[in-house]
Amino acid sequence: MSLYQPEPVEISTRMRPGEWTEASLEELVNSYRHRIVEMGASVSDIVTDIERNDDGSVKVAVSWAKPANQGDEDAVAGGQTL
Repeated sequence: MSLYQPEPVEISTRMRPGEWTEASLEELVNSYRHRIVEMGASVSDIVTDIERNDDGSVKVAVSWAKPANQGDEDAVAGGQTL
């Protein structure tokens, strides 16, 4: 039995117009990416999606697209140790 869960991990938020700047958006994305790396993701497994809406709002989603498990506990993706 493996503890590995292949479901993606996502950290996301929506911000209204006036709640963010380009600098604060970049800082937020970097903090989300850092948090996912701390969970065991490699940088190449992290997907960032920024949706800018016509009204000035923005939606940010940073995900760890976990690859499928190779079938045993020694082959857990992301370099995790069980």
